[in-house]
Amino acid sequence: MKLFWVGIVVVLVLTKLANGFEEHSFNETELSWLESYGESKAALTGLMVGLTLIPGAGAKGAVCLDGTLPGYHLHRGYGSGANSWLIQLEGGGWCNTIRNCVYRKTTRRRSAKFMEKQVQFTGILSNKAEENPDFFNWNRVKLRYCDGASFSGDSENKAAQLQFRGQRIWLSAMEDLMSKGMRYANQALLSGCSAGGLASILHCDEFRGFFSTRTKVKCLSDAGLFLDAADVSGGRTLRNLYGGVVGLQGVQETLPRICLNHLDPTSIQSSLAPPSADPSGYWKDCRLNHAKCSPKQIQFLQGFRNQMLNVVRQFAQYDKNGLFINSCFAHCQSERQDTWFADNSPVIKNKAIALAVGDWYFERTGAKGTKAFDCPYPCDNSCHNLVFQRA
Repeated sequence: MKLFWVGIVVVLVLTKLANGFEEHSFNETELSWLESYGESKAALTGLMVGLTLIPGAGAKGAVCLDGTLPGYHLHRGYGSGANSWLIQLEGGGWCNTIRNCVYRKTTRRRSAKFMEKQVQFTGILSNKAEENPDFFNWNRVKLRYCDGASFSGDSENKAAQLQFRGQRIWLSAMEDLMSKGMRYANQALLSGCSAGGLASILHCDEFRGFFSTRTKVKCLSDAGLFLDAADVSGGRTLRNLYGGVVGLQGVQETLPRICLNHLDPTSIQSSLAPPSADPSGYWKDCRLNHAKCSPKQIQFLQGFRNQMLNVVRQFAQYDKNGLFINSCFAHCQSERQDTWFADNSPVIKNKAIALAVGDWYFERTGAKGTKAFDCPYPCDNSCHNLVFQRA
């Protein structure tokens, strides 16, 4: 596995989304806003790519939560990129109970009925060299997320009319794309953010296996490393979340063996201060706007940063692996044009994320590979920090 992590070492802005991980207070609007934040910054005159439903998926049981067909958006490559493929796995959280899975099948990330018929390709999916210098002319695919378990479940709940078929969706999409020319790829990159970033890790070895040994294959995980960290109450909110996802959706049957050989395969990053762990609301303002965090709260977050750096230390020892870990309150930086590659994009040692990823993929940085670690918050003035509005 050759993997690149785009990470954020202090992640509290995401904790507002923790409501969606529980049975109550799920806020789909806020989740959509967070993940489309970069798109809203871009002009609507950019490249729009239509949705393709996978016609043979239904016969294989590869369906969304509500039984509708899965789909993807494909923009063909040309020139030097005609035989190169980039697959981006869409993110969008998880559902860990029957109740919130039933709710989510009425949203755009759980049913083809509600998916946008066209989406804008920005950031790592852009078709402009000045916006996406290394991958602009590749075949670029956005695989839509409609299962709720990072493309990894394989079970059903007939009483609730729920299909948990993420693994089948993944395989069906790959088979369809292979038939459309991906089998001839000389270069391939599997990417994803958040739940899609986790899926990129889980499916990386499987993705490698689709191609001949002559094909260069690597995987990019943007904000997809989820640490099993204690929350502000000392509890394990996110461990419980993942336990629910794995048990409900049959994920244990599809996880890579190398993950199952470890005591706890469910590392998680995002919810350090969910409302359930903060009944007094002490963390609420800090959760919404990092600038309102007290020195004591920042100290807690710096402890989380140190924990993450310790976790990735062994990973960083391998030359083929890459890392870009900045200290920004941000999410999905590879998908947003303003954070991926723009005049004022976040940088580490004057190098933007797009250039770091390109250096890693094409091995332009020598034997040691690409390893970029930011200084502790708040030293990085290039960050594009997200701020939520108070409800």
